[in-house]
Amino acid sequence: MEQVRFGIIGVGNMGTIHSTYINAGEIEGAVLSAVCDLKEERRNWAKENLAESVKIFTDYKEMIGSGLCDAIIVAVPHYDHPRICIECLEAGINVISEKPIGVYTKQAEELIAYAEKSDKLFGLMFNQRTNPMYRKAKQMVENGELGELKRCVWIITDWYRTQNYYDSGDWRATWSGEGGGVIMNQCPHQLDLWQWIFGLPTKIYAKCYEGKYHNIEVEDDVSAISEYANGATGAFITTTGEAPGTNRLEITGDKGKLVIEGNSMKFTKLENAEREWCFNEKVGGFEKPKAETIDVDYSDCDTMKPQHKGITQNFTDAILKGTPLMAPGKEGINGLRIANAMFLSSWLGKEVELPVDGDLFYKMLQDKIANSTYVKSVKEQTANLDGTYGN
Repeated sequence: MEQVRFGIIGVGNMGTIHSTYINAGEIEGAVLSAVCDLKEERRNWAKENLAESVKIFTDYKEMIGSGLCDAIIVAVPHYDHPRICIECLEAGINVISEKPIGVYTKQAEELIAYAEKSDKLFGLMFNQRTNPMYRKAKQMVENGELGELKRCVWIITDWYRTQNYYDSGDWRATWSGEGGGVIMNQCPHQLDLWQWIFGLPTKIYAKCYEGKYHNIEVEDDVSAISEYANGATGAFITTTGEAPGTNRLEITGDKGKLVIEGNSMKFTKLENAEREWCFNEKVGGFEKPKAETIDVDYSDCDTMKPQHKGITQNFTDAILKGTPLMAPGKEGINGLRIANAMFLSSWLGKEVELPVDGDLFYKMLQDKIANSTYVKSVKEQTANLDGTYGN
């Protein structure tokens, strides 16, 4: 195979972005061959904006069976990700799922099990893994530059959304359509990076406030505390109801502290490891080990196309050249396990251990759906090329 023919299922927000850059020839070795959407409006957009050679479908099953696609990007509402990905793999087509891998771990496990038996590739659109600062942070943690890990705190409160955003689609911010709010829609990338860099927690305690700042039935404000196997702790704080908001990742080890905020990445390196200093320093009881704060050079990790293009290029290279996947699909369950644990902890009002009881989570989620009295007000809008709404 000399060129990967990509199809896109769903040309709403993210599907519009994927189809646009592939159609523009920005992925080496890839071409856009087909797109599919249920909505006539989105099919008309595709007809007007994509190459004449791109076949436009209404039925994704017809597109899968057309023989036009070597790889497909699935960009539909969350619940449908596992089912459609499995159908792609069954048809012998490589597939990338938009985040999250699914809504609950039971369906994710089914997809992963099927993908493990397939000879086709399954990837996740974890585009934040291409960010050189996060890649550098992972490298520093794995190389032991921070020493024994002690704490990881992520304050990600710059996901501001208006009520108009939530009213832009009937599936948004509902238990039946989206399976959650800020955790399931905005934060899968951060939850993935949180565990990708720092590791999976063993316990979670969370408070998920539902409809705190918006007229929605799902969570829009979350605070969670985590515990890890080595005794380290973490905190994850997020909301769509604060402005201007913060995006700050702070990782502390016994050799220093790494802080990523905005375009800044700083490492405060201790002259002596804190645990060693604590028990060996004899001068006084208050003096901290000497430290130097440096701006981290992460240029050695800036080797990929940015964001979504980087993941799609990597996936294309994996098909054509055997390049290792940057975001293997099977890793998508890790962030979902954290998300499910946050929900379950909040619903039960207590700390939970990971992995959570998948059957219990599924039952409680179905109860949320069955007992919902929420009435959705929908004001359909058209997606711009950058995935936002409005003119």
